[in-house]
Amino acid sequence: MSLRQMEYFLAVVEESSFTRAADGLHVTQPALSHQVKALERAVGGALLERMPRGVRLTPMGRAFLPHAQLAVRSARQAERAARAAAGVAGGELHIATVHALAVGLLPAVAARWRSLHPGVSLVLREYGSTEALEEQLERGVADLAVGPEPAGWPGPLLRIGREELVIVVPFDDPLAGRPAVTLAELAHRDWIRCAMEPLVDGVLVLDRACGALGFTPHTVLRTEHTSTAVRMAAAGVGVVMAPAHMVRGAVGEDCVLLSLDPPWHRPLAVFSRVPLTGAAAAFTELIGDGAVPDPGCPGGPPH
Repeated sequence: MSLRQMEYFLAVVEESSFTRAADGLHVTQPALSHQVKALERAVGGALLERMPRGVRLTPMGRAFLPHAQLAVRSARQAERAARAAAGVAGGELHIATVHALAVGLLPAVAARWRSLHPGVSLVLREYGSTEALEEQLERGVADLAVGPEPAGWPGPLLRIGREELVIVVPFDDPLAGRPAVTLAELAHRDWIRCAMEPLVDGVLVLDRACGALGFTPHTVLRTEHTSTAVRMAAAGVGVVMAPAHMVRGAVGEDCVLLSLDPPWHRPLAVFSRVPLTGAAAAFTELIGDGAVPDPGCPGGPPH
């Protein structure tokens, strides 16, 4: 079995057609069919069921599909890593991150990258949660990830600083004139919750911290993206906890940011499945320059 055969198989699955897959691969349909049949002989059974109108996966094909996808992605990542190890003269760098960092931290970093390394294009893949980010990086969708520091990551990891979590309120909120607020003062407020809220020992950090103070936050709205939650808070729907740099990037001057007393921070990291070399190492160094320094003060949650 060869990598090319798996690539041809994936193309047929994606197009649900040998004809369209052959066109997309710029090969003849008989050549494509020959490679897929050779793959089926190698694995010992039919992977695709030929239908009058298209194809569909057999049970063996469904079992084989995710492994073929991982093999092809890993091979492409290996090629990019080998080229990147030679320097930052050309090619692509694939970066996985969470939505809040894509909005708040990475635009300035990407602009600096383009001025310093115009020959290397960036491919950004955004995810709505840290769990999805880590899972997709493990599956080989990117060369490196930028996000909240994962617990127990088995590969290379470099802390690049930390982000402050703040409370967002509209301009006419009674708290708007203050620089900071304690969590206890928000016990009777309506909350907007986001899928990006960090977990501590499997419990959402806000639920954990509020529970320690004897109350449960009253949630009136849940969102997938932090930028949506911030817009809702700016409109007066409720208060929300969000990364400070992301709030400024998402809505600018449309709302008020209140630090928590004591401050809440969480560490940020660049992490990868393989050693960071070449373009990946250069990007890591550049993004470290733009992150919030970590003075080593634990502050409040998350831990």
